[in-house]
Amino acid sequence: MKTGLLSRILVFCALATVGLGLDLWTKSLLFDRLGMPGRQSVEWIVPGLFGFQTSLNEGALFGIGQGYAWLFAALSILAAGGVLVWLFVYRAAEDWMLAVALGCVMAGIFGNLYDRLGLHGLTWPENHPAAGEPVYAVRDFILVMIGTWPWPTFNIADSLLVVGAGLLLGHAVFYSESAP
Repeated sequence: MKTGLLSRILVFCALATVGLGLDLWTKSLLFDRLGMPGRQSVEWIVPGLFGFQTSLNEGALFGIGQGYAWLFAALSILAAGGVLVWLFVYRAAEDWMLAVALGCVMAGIFGNLYDRLGLHGLTWPENHPAAGEPVYAVRDFILVMIGTWPWPTFNIADSLLVVGAGLLLGHAVFYSESAP
């Protein structure tokens, strides 16, 4: 294996591992600090603009598909498999930008998959219809206000998915293979 290829694979693995670790650590930290959703007000970092507030999303992007965590978990597993196929079978690991982008995407996939599988160990509180049952939902906590409108809460995994997708889009738009 070429040294350049090995270094890109190591970058992919490092981004996926560190990104996943950062996501899980921040979710745990903020949920331990602020509690389950509805039990606290916003903890503002920049008042009226940026803060922390816990939220549980049983769906996907912007809360679409509430209650279908199992479907999004299955799609996440398929997406992770697709990333590995693209990286190794279709040799995306030979390209720095693709290795970085896919490392970010993989971290995001696994961070949210961890939550969708209920591995965080949360249970629904007494005031919820499924009180005492395991929570199969993504933990979100970052709140950004756009004027008076709150952007849907998100987490580090979501941010990594957006960064990875942006890099993939940039690669698709601006990359051109050199002539042989």
